[in-house]
Amino acid sequence: MGTDLHAPLGRNRKATRKRPGILRIGQIAASVCLVAIGGFSLYTAFRNDGLEQSKPPASQDRSAAPPTDTIQEPQASGNQAANGIPRSEPQSGANVEHMVTGDGSVVTKYSPRPRDGSGPVLVDATQRGQDPRMAAIPNDNLIEDTPFGRLPITGPDGQRAMDQYARPWSGTRGTRIAIVLSGLGLSQTGTQRAIQQLPEEITFAFAASGNSLQRWMQDARRGGHEILLQVPLEPFDYPANDPGPDTLLTSKPVARNIESLHRAMGEITNYTGIMNYLGGRFLSDPKAMEPVMRDIGKRGLLFLDDGTSAQSKTAVVAKGTELPYAFADLQLDSQVDVNTILQKLDELERIARRNGQAIGVASAFDESIDAISKWSEEATMRGIEIVGIAALVNDPKNP
Repeated sequence: MGTDLHAPLGRNRKATRKRPGILRIGQIAASVCLVAIGGFSLYTAFRNDGLEQSKPPASQDRSAAPPTDTIQEPQASGNQAANGIPRSEPQSGANVEHMVTGDGSVVTKYSPRPRDGSGPVLVDATQRGQDPRMAAIPNDNLIEDTPFGRLPITGPDGQRAMDQYARPWSGTRGTRIAIVLSGLGLSQTGTQRAIQQLPEEITFAFAASGNSLQRWMQDARRGGHEILLQVPLEPFDYPANDPGPDTLLTSKPVARNIESLHRAMGEITNYTGIMNYLGGRFLSDPKAMEPVMRDIGKRGLLFLDDGTSAQSKTAVVAKGTELPYAFADLQLDSQVDVNTILQKLDELERIARRNGQAIGVASAFDESIDAISKWSEEATMRGIEIVGIAALVNDPKNP
């Protein structure tokens, strides 16, 4: 038999030969599996014409990504009909689409939004103020060419310059303060410093007798400031105290005063109203004031009285001519000292908290600019809203 029953186990035993059939079957099975896996992968990759994106790895956070490849943002609300006429917002008109690329990044596409229907559309233009990108460019519908320059007028649809060029504000009825920095244009360095350092909420008043007014106006408007034009009016001690050429005088004929007013108005554009430059005597004379104030109101402007004359008849005349007007509550820099001006600003805040609003006026001194810059930054943190002067006027059209 050739078998040694007494030999130790495992010794002198011939190696067992593997059956070739079993190996061959395993290789064939592995190959079939590989072919099946490859075919399934190709099928998955090319189904739906190869346009479907592969899913991101499970470890990648996609919670913020949209579930589809293209998402269109919802259209702005406010398209409800008013008296059967669709309503459109003046700033609307774009479709926004977000497209997810293969690597997971998002590409945003903007395209014009078509309007439904072919009839008229009511455009909601109730927002006050001008687009900041266009703030230095006058609205041609609110301008007329005259021998004295381009003067403001009320538009054919009733639109007023005081609304077009007003600085937008929140519309809430919290504590509001307007601060007007006057005398700009008289000092080049002072004007430049004010434009560079003061926040855009501060209203700027340019003196009609200043220099380079058109350039300064454009810089101020681009910076977001609402602006006024200061017109020289006769003070009590005239001519010892002379506000400058083309001062409006109580002794002048009405036509001459209107001519002087228009010459001052033609110096710049894009202002919301007129502010007095001196003028204690003129403001105390209703007969001299009435035709001037009527012309200002007819042109869609407001009038700001700086509040320095106790004998001013501005309120009486303005109400009789339906002129939008306001009075300053405080002259902030009668003493040109930073600490004193800061104390005046605190007093202005107390007036505003008591009455809901207040107006302060200062001149373009370095000390005034420094104090206003410091105080206004802190005031906003205390819940004070600093607004343009047009937001605080007594307006007969918007009582």
